[in-house]
Parts: sequence; C-alpha cells; structure tokens
Amino acid sequence: MLALLVLIPIVAFIAILAGAPARLTALASSVVNLALGIAVAIAPTWEKWSFSVQVLSTPKLNLAFGVIDGMSAIMILLSVIVTVAAVLSGKAPEGREKLYFGSSLLISAGALGAFASTDLFFFYAFHELALIPTFLMIGILGRGDRRDAAWKITIYLGLGSIVLLAGLVGLASVTGTFDIVGMLKNKTAIDPVAQKSIAGLLIVGFGTLVSLFPFHSWAAPAYASAPAPVAMLHAGVLKKFGLYGLLRLAVPLLPEGMQAWLTPLLVLLLGNILWVGLVTINQKRLDTLLGNSSVMHMGYIFLAIAALVAGKDANSIARPAAVILMFAHGISIALQFSLADKIERRTGSLDLDDMGGLAKAAPSLAFIFGLGAMASIGLPGLANFAGEVMVFLSSFQNYDASAGLGPVQIACILSIWGVVISAVYMLRAYRRIFQGPAVKSTESVADLTLADKIPALLLVVALLAVGLYPNLLLNLMK
Repeated sequence: MLALLVLIPIVAFIAILAGAPARLTALASSVVNLALGIAVAIAPTWEKWSFSVQVLSTPKLNLAFGVIDGMSAIMILLSVIVTVAAVLSGKAPEGREKLYFGSSLLISAGALGAFASTDLFFFYAFHELALIPTFLMIGILGRGDRRDAAWKITIYLGLGSIVLLAGLVGLASVTGTFDIVGMLKNKTAIDPVAQKSIAGLLIVGFGTLVSLFPFHSWAAPAYASAPAPVAMLHAGVLKKFGLYGLLRLAVPLLPEGMQAWLTPLLVLLLGNILWVGLVTINQKRLDTLLGNSSVMHMGYIFLAIAALVAGKDANSIARPAAVILMFAHGISIALQFSLADKIERRTGSLDLDDMGGLAKAAPSLAFIFGLGAMASIGLPGLANFAGEVMVFLSSFQNYDASAGLGPVQIACILSIWGVVISAVYMLRAYRRIFQGPAVKSTESVADLTLADKIPALLLVVALLAVGLYPNLLLNLMK
C-alpha cells in the first residue's frame, strides 16, 4: 500500500506529460496522497503498508517501502500536507503548466520515496530523483539570478550527495546489508575508527543537504530564485531528508563515531543559529530573509541531534524534539514562502524598502502572514514553540549541576539568543511590509481570494493543531 504514495505522483506526472490537465491532475493526485498520508499517521503499524520487490540479488537490493516508526509516519504526513499546499499555491507561467506542476509532483514523489524507503540504495536514489526537477525549475522558471542559483545548488548538493554516497556505501559495507530495518534491528558492532570515518562522511553529506554551516550558502539564493512550489517543497520537506538520515542511520548505528564529532557539530550548529541569524537581520528582501531564516532554524534541530548523541540512550526528549521541530519548520516555512509569492504577485516586489501599509488593503494576507511569522519566532500555541521548547529541555535532560555546564548546555544557552534574533528580523519585516503608511505598490492591492486562503489555512491548521496539542505527533514517537 505504501508504494501507492510514491506511485501516484509519478503516474500523475506521466499523465500530465501525456496531455492531462496539469493543475487538476496534480491537485487530484496530491489530495489522494493527503488522505493516504493521514491514514499512515493514524495507523502506522498496519502491516499492509509494507511493500518489497527484489531488484538485484547480488548485492541484495529491494525496492522496499514501510513505516519504520513514528518518525517515518510524521515525515510522510509533512510531505503530503505541503504537497497539497504547494500545488494549490502555485500559478504556472503560461505555456509552462506541464513543467511547473509535473516537477512539483516529482519533488514530492522523491521526498515520499526517501522517507518511506527501507532499502538504503533507494533511500538515497529517491532523494536524488527529487533534486533533478528542483534544479530545472529554478534554472528555467525561477526569478532573479536563477541560472547562478541553479548552478550553485547543483554544485553544492551534487558534491554533498557524493560525500553522502561514500558514507552510505561504507555503512552498508560494515553492516553487510542495504536493509535499513535489518541494520537497526541487528546493530552490527562497528569498529570505533570506522565509525568515526563513516559518521564524518554522513555529517558532511547530510549536513550539506540540510544547509549546515558552513555548507549553507546555496540555500538562500536557491529559495529566493525558486518558484513558490519548489521553495515550499524543498525548504519545507526535502531538506528534512538530511536530518531524517542522521536520526535514522548515524545516531543509532554509529554512536561512538557521532560522539567523536560532537564538539565540531556544536560549533557548526551555533554558526547556523548565530552567524546566519545575524546575516538574516541584514537582509533587504523578503525572499532572501526567509531563505536565511530557514537555514538558521536548522541549527535548533541539529542541537536536538547533538543532545541525543551526548545523552546516548538516556535522553528521551531529544529525538521527539527534533522530529516535532522538523514538522513545525516544514509547515511554517512553506506557509511563508507561499505568502511571499502572493505578496510579489500583488506588489511586483519583495524588496522591504518598497513595502508599507499592506495590512490596510489586504487584512487577510496580513493576518495569516502574521501567524506564520509568529510560528517562526516560536510563539506559544503554534507548533514551532513546542519543538523549540523540547529542544532546549532535551539539552538539559539528565544534567548534573555538580559537574558544571557541558558542551551541549553551553551551546543551548548560546542558541537561545537565536530566539531574540528571530524576533528582530521577523517583526522588522512584518512592520515594514504591513504597517505604516501605504506606498504606491501597496495602496490598492487585492486581498487573498478564497483559492489563496485554502492552502494557507491548511498549513495554519497544522501549525495550530500540533502547537495546541503536540501529543498528536508525540504519541506516534512512543
């Protein structure tokens, strides 16, 4: 059954190429997948979800899908929610409907395939599949310096993928299998020296895909240039692949190797939170501000991973904290990129100096964008708050005051300043766009239509549901 989640968008893509109505086909397939994704979250242990077909006997490779645990179910749920919102939010350039909506479906299929795969080879391959339409959409249908941004993301993520492939091949070699479930179940004893080498490769490989500092400079230009559905799907969903991979593979299978890289990882994640946060404050355009903000917030999820590594099996909060924040960030950044596209279409600009007073002409847009901004800051009642609080708590779980502050606790204290930084740049952007006197580009702007509100409200409902009752997702992690 789970294979349908991956197959449906691919079949819809083929149908679009064959002449089916692009937007309608993409919407129908994404809504069906949303229903399937919700079903996965409701009944993740249903044995009928599993699917496996042998592709190669030596080495043994299986096209295999399954819900390994609650983390898989939550990432699948995130993928299907953002896909529906991206398809509904997108407005294709005339004559480019096939490329626009077909590429969005392929990105979704790649993300779903990666999160649902239980074979290491296809886990990697589906992610790479999703990168191809990402590059094409930015280079062909993007805006601004789209070709430079497309080349930059291609080079960065290409090199990161090569490093990642080396780490995954090394992991498969020492465990003797490509079966992820088998790896996790048997947990073959791996030599500490080999663990350190493989863990280093996985941190760099996955980290580049997640925009871990200093391998992050591809992200903001790519998101600023990308069409709205691509920015929503990549920043909101596909970028979580690297975090998912570290939590799924590196942390449980390479504990000593990850321990060896703990201090460098803490330094790098602080680079994401503090350095990139200060860079974000300095942005003059909403699209680059949101792109850098996305990079910054990856640091908090890496902090949860660091707390999990430091606490070994004793930290029961860190893993759920990382997964909740992955979901929350994916929803909130997708909402913000969707609304940024609406702002640009109505005003013709995303330059903060060209904005002002938009709330008077478009109160619905101002209100919903404000909810997204508050979620990004970490306002209580929204999903990001639940995730961030759990991350901070996980950093101090089992803390021994008599032993003094450890590296993780110091990193946590420093990273709390990121909350202040987030508030500064997000509130500043909101004030400059929506408050104050209206300018020529904003004084007669149309408010959100019903068609615009539907995808935005879908994302807002997800933020509120998890923010007000985090156990909706936490119960899946037990």
